[in-house]
Amino acid sequence: MSVQPATTSDAEPAAADPNRVRIFDTTLRDGEQSPGASMNLAEKLEVARALAGLGVDIVEAGFPIASPGDFEAVRAIAGEITGTTVCGLARCNEKDITRAWEAVKYAQRPRIHVFLATSAIHREHKLRMTPAQIVERAVASVRLARSLCADIEFSPEDAARTEIDFLCEVVEAAIEAGASTVNIPDTVGYATPAQYGHVIRTIKERVPNIGRAVISTHCHDDLGMAVANSLAGVEAGARQVECTLNGIGERAGNAALEEIVMALRTRHDYYGVTTGIRTERLYPASRMVTTITGLVIQRNKAIVGRNAFAHESGIHQDGMLKERSTYEIMRPEDVGVPKTDLVLGKHSGRHALRDRVAEMGYSLSEEQLEILFNDFKALADKKKEVYDEDLAILVEKHLGDVPAPWQLLSLHTTAGTGVLPTATVSIRRPDGEVVQDAAIGDGPVDAIFKAVERVTGVHANLHEFVVRSVTQGKDAQGEVTLELEVESGDRSFRGRAASTDIIEASALAYINAVNAIQTITDRGQVREVVGRPGAGA
Repeated sequence: MSVQPATTSDAEPAAADPNRVRIFDTTLRDGEQSPGASMNLAEKLEVARALAGLGVDIVEAGFPIASPGDFEAVRAIAGEITGTTVCGLARCNEKDITRAWEAVKYAQRPRIHVFLATSAIHREHKLRMTPAQIVERAVASVRLARSLCADIEFSPEDAARTEIDFLCEVVEAAIEAGASTVNIPDTVGYATPAQYGHVIRTIKERVPNIGRAVISTHCHDDLGMAVANSLAGVEAGARQVECTLNGIGERAGNAALEEIVMALRTRHDYYGVTTGIRTERLYPASRMVTTITGLVIQRNKAIVGRNAFAHESGIHQDGMLKERSTYEIMRPEDVGVPKTDLVLGKHSGRHALRDRVAEMGYSLSEEQLEILFNDFKALADKKKEVYDEDLAILVEKHLGDVPAPWQLLSLHTTAGTGVLPTATVSIRRPDGEVVQDAAIGDGPVDAIFKAVERVTGVHANLHEFVVRSVTQGKDAQGEVTLELEVESGDRSFRGRAASTDIIEASALAYINAVNAIQTITDRGQVREVVGRPGAGA
């Protein structure tokens, strides 16, 4: 089938809006080059759909010459995605360029992106070509690509380390040959913001035909400055930014799309430019890429990290509850995060605790809140984060109307292979006296129950014993729920407790059930379940 090259009207104008920055996403090409981030065809299509829904202007779908799989993925994306330019990468040789065109030619808006290294290091050690040969190859390749496709991008690879005079010469020649976008890569992340911005400004000032093309940035993060360099490029006049979701890419990665977009949006007062990104879809798209690639981002990752809109410090939480803008410069909803997370931990204060408890539907007096706060702090010292389920257990502990005549003060157990399980308990009696006793059992929990029985003199059958995790993580609280059936068989009593130590939770739950039995006994209703005091009483 003969396919005619796209006409000029099919391609985007060089600079339709000088105040709008195009977002060129290369997650599917440069991002996939991250070790361990390879995607299959179905996964690439899923990411491409998400990128189109996000409002990305250009999707670099892959490097068609790299493999048959890459070619098929680019062609499939080109055939499905609409409203977004679909781009294929090619080196400056005929085979690469024609292969790229075969992959993207059915796209609604196709683009061929050709690249050729220009720095002295690459010319001498990789290409072994003279500057004149570089210009000649670049011009011939852009012309070939332009004869096939109306939208051509040219990248002088390692531009940030290329002599500025030669860089301007190559860029001018590429535009003259038909490139409508010229990308200035900081391929190895060597540039600094001031230096990179100077390169972009110099190209704008010294390349006579630069008005016929859009200047693009493509910055790597080897020194942690990819986003800063990209923004410096925008400030200097670049109107396309090449980036990836979550900043994935070769080595230390690329400029992170979500950081670029939200920096331009949040600091519009400074940069004065816009993008077409639907920012509320950033977080879902980030999660998708994380799930598909398995490349987990750090908790404190800007914009999409788990802690990006989380506050634990009591001072910060107090400020947030009074006025969100005291500690947040963006709304979580604007990037697709459901809400701000006031994380309850050891740094949290009473204000945040009171607010969270109220959100959960509890109404506590100041005295109850103070008691709860002390328990909360004790729990927070044991685990990194206190979840709502943890709070519910603590609150219910204080809201219950069952008195606690028997109080567990301390507990020690011994168990293991070839060791006889034993438990020693220290318990305060209803009259205030502290009693200690020990027992052996089939396991540490059984030994605890027997020791408590010896001290309290309350004899009952264990009818049910359930253990479950009530929160997440390795430091999660374990909740124990048990049911004691008194010897008469006509009454049963439940006990529940939670702790990061499941052995402790078991002891507390048993004590709670014993207290329920003791309360009924004191009312004269189940006197027959109380035996003689244990030996240690």
